[in-house]
Amino acid sequence: MILEALGAAVLGLVLAWTVAHRLPHRFPARPLVLSTGVAGALFGAFLTHSALDAGGILLPLVGSVAVSAASLSLLLRPSGRLRGRSATA
Repeated sequence: MILEALGAAVLGLVLAWTVAHRLPHRFPARPLVLSTGVAGALFGAFLTHSALDAGGILLPLVGSVAVSAASLSLLLRPSGRLRGRSATA
């Protein structure tokens, strides 16, 4: 259980650091992105472990990456290039 939590936290941190490093203009402040990635990963590992109750470590880690990616996607801001005329203009 400790290895699952530690592995999920590391995976969430790596995922969050990667997206914050690759797309800094699309995300808010880096501490918010990093903490959201880790919190999403820990929640995903807990959720997957509770739902599946499998003896392995692979499924909770996959669930942690999925929930972490979904949490980080909520922080995305639209790029400035997609703005066009509004429908009322």
